[in-house]
Amino acid sequence: MDPQYDHRKFEGDIYRKWEESGAFTPQLVKGKTPFTIIMPPPNANDPLHIGHARFVTIEDVLIRFNRMKGNPTLWLPGSDHAGIETQYVFEKKLREKGKSRFDYDRDTLYKMIWDYVHDNTGLMESQLKKLGASCDWSRFKFTLDPEIVKIVYKTFKNLYDDGLIYRGERIVNYCPRCGTAYSQLEVEYVERDDNLYYLDYGAVSIATTRPETIFADVAVAVNPKDNRYKNTVGLTAKIPLINRDIPVITDNLVDVEVGTGALKITPAHDPMDFEIGIRHNLPIISVIDEGGRMIGTPEKYIGKKAEAAREEVVKDLKDKGVLIKIEPIHHTVGTCYRDHGNIEPSISKQWFLKVEPLVKKSLNSMKKGEIKFAAKRFEKIAKNWYKNLKDWNISRQIVWGIQIPAFRCQKCLDWTITDGTAPNECKSCGHTKLIQDPDTFDTWFSSGQWPFATLMSSKPGDFEYFYPTSVMETAYDILPFWVIRMIMLGIYKTKKVPFSEVLIHGLIRDKEGQKISKSKGNVINPIEMAEKYGADALRMGITWGALVENDVSLSEENINAQRKFSNKIWNASRYVLQFSENAHFNESFDKHLKLVVKNTTKYLEKYKLNQAAELLYSEFWHWFCDECIENSKKGEIGSKQLKFGLSVFLKLLHPFMPFVTEQIWYEMGEKELLIKSSWPKK
Repeated sequence: MDPQYDHRKFEGDIYRKWEESGAFTPQLVKGKTPFTIIMPPPNANDPLHIGHARFVTIEDVLIRFNRMKGNPTLWLPGSDHAGIETQYVFEKKLREKGKSRFDYDRDTLYKMIWDYVHDNTGLMESQLKKLGASCDWSRFKFTLDPEIVKIVYKTFKNLYDDGLIYRGERIVNYCPRCGTAYSQLEVEYVERDDNLYYLDYGAVSIATTRPETIFADVAVAVNPKDNRYKNTVGLTAKIPLINRDIPVITDNLVDVEVGTGALKITPAHDPMDFEIGIRHNLPIISVIDEGGRMIGTPEKYIGKKAEAAREEVVKDLKDKGVLIKIEPIHHTVGTCYRDHGNIEPSISKQWFLKVEPLVKKSLNSMKKGEIKFAAKRFEKIAKNWYKNLKDWNISRQIVWGIQIPAFRCQKCLDWTITDGTAPNECKSCGHTKLIQDPDTFDTWFSSGQWPFATLMSSKPGDFEYFYPTSVMETAYDILPFWVIRMIMLGIYKTKKVPFSEVLIHGLIRDKEGQKISKSKGNVINPIEMAEKYGADALRMGITWGALVENDVSLSEENINAQRKFSNKIWNASRYVLQFSENAHFNESFDKHLKLVVKNTTKYLEKYKLNQAAELLYSEFWHWFCDECIENSKKGEIGSKQLKFGLSVFLKLLHPFMPFVTEQIWYEMGEKELLIKSSWPKK
């Protein structure tokens, strides 16, 4: 053995040996329960960040552990087209060239993004391999694979035929900069300080944070229990600047504690106002278009961005003497999760999925224990999201994604829904000219089908054998985006839950506990760390110090410390392997070793990865090296027993540190790869 372990010398060759051995590809053994994880697909065109490295480490530890236990083990990898996120990045690149998406027709833009993604898609795969991911590359999937798309289309058609899909004109969360609608889950709510403007509406005074939308007001509402306005209800208020009369009405949704207790009702630009407007059969007037500019207002404001128009309107209200006062207000505002600008609630025709029947079945499965959360607090969060979930807007006004298979008749204007094939004629009137809806599916609608779509489109027998999958492991920030939707759609499509357990992991933070971000300058590049210190050191550093479900602090110092542990394992192995076998047996050594196996196994089975890693670190360094090796020098432990102990530790450490343990296993003269060996018996 070399005097020191050099990860750069061994890691590439070891990974190639694993691949060539077929160790990543499971055998379908009748009567044996498989262990299956479907990889949360990283963005196809982005390099892996430190958050990806955490999920890769966690899942690979579980996969290697279960593979060594003798279970048919599948870790199915894939990549995500990532819908708006990819198009958003691509549009930024276009802007750098002085171009925009509007300079290209749909097919051209789609082809440009497709080429961009596939030019970069190999990067993610090579980086996963760099981290030691032992996934089955023969089953690799992309969310835009034709077989996946067919399944997504069929699910949409099934949902439509079952009356769960409808096209409706409703208020949606719209980002005028991204140019698309979002669902309620994609809106980030932030607290901030703004102004609250008190305005004279004649019969009543109102308070609003958005004076630029007064031109879309259709009523003023007060709470029926608010005695201040009992003589005002039924009168008319007057919108300043345009002097339009609107009724004063009552509604229980009005909060008597906010502002004046009188709420201007603008159904086209506020979700609660929309609800009130529907209930009272009020008209809907829009004064902000899809680009965030003013329309249908006095001419001086037309074409201005909403924020600029607000300044002009406030100035004019002040000049007219109808601006009573301005107060600071600390409130919550909806922002776009992509560019963090303001969301503009807008009236729009979109495709919606009725969630209530799906939510009911999902909650029932959770109640019956068909799906369990490793950390109970996330189960509570999931249930809370379900209970507050509204119908899901699944259509997006972007090019990059799966185009919705809805075709509109140019004669009767009815829609024909298909499983992806273009219809020959309208189902309502028989007309032959139909045009496909240009909208695409929300990326979470297609990725919500990921567990069953990947296996249904994989090798023969895969779906029947590996579904439902064993564990869905993912980050807590996409629990509402992805996990609850996979449960909903999985149960609907297959009549079974998509996975038995949900394992949620926390964020990686820096050594000061701060969130890692480019703006803070504390980004840790996982590939750079793996190249500098070795993948094993990075994996142990990520695992160390916190339960899977909690945030974990990480620094380069942490990773370097684990590189020293790699060298400790290497040097201890060099020492143990230099001696000829001495058969002296030490009973206490044997008992202690069995206890280490028992506790490591227990921790891994309960997903307590950090406790398993910390136990192995301590036991190997302080017990095996500091005590047992020293005792062997005194003849108290035979070299044969010591070598056996080393082989057991290599197996226990392998899920965490696969490269250094595999190389030492080879140096021991073992003919079979360590990755294929059996887990030690308790």
